[in-house]
Amino acid sequence: MKRAPLALCLAACLLAGGEAARAAPAPLIGIAMPTQSAQRWIQDGANMKRILESRGYRVDLQYAEDDVQAQVAQIEDMVTVNVRVLVIAPIDAESLTNVLDKAHAAGIPVISYDRLIRNSPWIEYYVTFDNYKVGVLQGGYIVDKLGLKGGTGPFNIEIFAGSPDDNNAGYFFRGAMSQLKPYMANRKLIVRSGQTDFEKVAILRWDGATAQKRMDDILSSRYTDAPVDVVLSPYDGISLGIISALKSGGYGRPGKKMPLVTGQDAELASVKSILAGEQTQTVFKDTRVLARRAADMVDAVIALRRAEVNDTTTYENGVKIVPSYLCDPINVDVSNYKAVLLDSGYYTEAQLSR
Repeated sequence: MKRAPLALCLAACLLAGGEAARAAPAPLIGIAMPTQSAQRWIQDGANMKRILESRGYRVDLQYAEDDVQAQVAQIEDMVTVNVRVLVIAPIDAESLTNVLDKAHAAGIPVISYDRLIRNSPWIEYYVTFDNYKVGVLQGGYIVDKLGLKGGTGPFNIEIFAGSPDDNNAGYFFRGAMSQLKPYMANRKLIVRSGQTDFEKVAILRWDGATAQKRMDDILSSRYTDAPVDVVLSPYDGISLGIISALKSGGYGRPGKKMPLVTGQDAELASVKSILAGEQTQTVFKDTRVLARRAADMVDAVIALRRAEVNDTTTYENGVKIVPSYLCDPINVDVSNYKAVLLDSGYYTEAQLSR
């Protein structure tokens, strides 16, 4: 009988321990996104949060509004509360070295999302689209639509590139130029501004207003006596800025048709612009697929197993080659937007008609 109180105590402790185990919070995942000023990042963050929460995780989703120090501070806070995994789309690819040292010291693995984080050895995985292929699609679209392989031309082209602090921008640029350079060399494509180097054509932070001003300057200085026929734009937000400048210069009116203008991300405003006959093309990158791949990597990291990757040679971040999963981008224009964007459920007819 003297053992009964001890047995009851042990039973109570075991019950309490079981209840505590059941009450243990789900793993917390930190997601650091660049900005809510671009539709795609809003969708990326929302898709990832939804998928991870459906798998039983808690999610801390933060946007830094293109403020590098704000993003560093947000990641520091996530390290302080000891998130289990960090998923980061960096604003500046080279600004996170110190804070990721802190994450590593705290035992927090890092997944680089869409934009590769540079100069840190602590990146476990990288999930993105095939960024070189994005540029190939843009450049190849220009070649095909102008009939350059058949010897047509010459055409006047101006070239824009993405933000120099985003590792992806160089891949987009090199992919596009791999298609365009042969026709620039044989003078079937003529860059009247003379600006073809990445450093000259890059648009910091992918800013549409900056692109608009640059296009305004080019039109007023180089195209008073001839039309621009093509503009290589790497991103929809930049494309809309370019189109604003073109419209101010009289393009899109009778007798002065809109040039061929490329883009990327299939943002709603740009798809509407394509349907209105202004922007010509965009590259669709299904953020639902990317978010799901990122969530799969989170699952693998927490389970201490290898994540699925399909590229182990391309993405060198300054200190290591980061194992990567590359999703496929798709060209979209007025001829196939229904099949690609509507039939897949990415957009609805109502969204495009509003």
